[in-house]
Amino acid sequence: MADTAQIQCSCGQARLEVTGKPIASVECCCSSCREAAEKVQHLEGAPDILTEYEATPFVMHRKDRVRFLAGTDGLKEFRLSPEASTRRVIANCCNTPVFLEFKGGHWLSLYGGLWPDGTRPSFEMRTMTSDLPNGAELPDDVPNAKKQSLAFFAKLFGAWVAMSFRNPKMPVTGEINV
Repeated sequence: MADTAQIQCSCGQARLEVTGKPIASVECCCSSCREAAEKVQHLEGAPDILTEYEATPFVMHRKDRVRFLAGTDGLKEFRLSPEASTRRVIANCCNTPVFLEFKGGHWLSLYGGLWPDGTRPSFEMRTMTSDLPNGAELPDDVPNAKKQSLAFFAKLFGAWVAMSFRNPKMPVTGEINV
């Protein structure tokens, strides 16, 4: 198994450990990730989330390979709407986004800003570029997929098989209004 990395929120109160190779390291360009990032970035002390071309960096890990070391009492969730199938979780000590979780998902999309500079896994692709405004320009350093690809879903399914189709629960202690 690959190395273990310790990551944390901006102030260090919420700390996590991730083990093994990530499922994928991506930049999401979907409308909901951009909308959520804009909302979070307006919270007091929150770090910038979006790249200069409006993408949200994520490192996707199997839930069974993410362990919270400290700060779970300050993890608060929000949804863009009551019926949203995704929730975003923030460390309310410093308003750092920690992860995005899909309802029923077996993985966490950990926000890229949790990694110290120079240690985040390299991006493999950008997804949902079709949601960007017309005329948006993206670098051509990685594939810029208009939607999620079959290979993307195959990686997610392979991770779920390796987890014996389990879906561990994540510690979240309340909600935050953004």
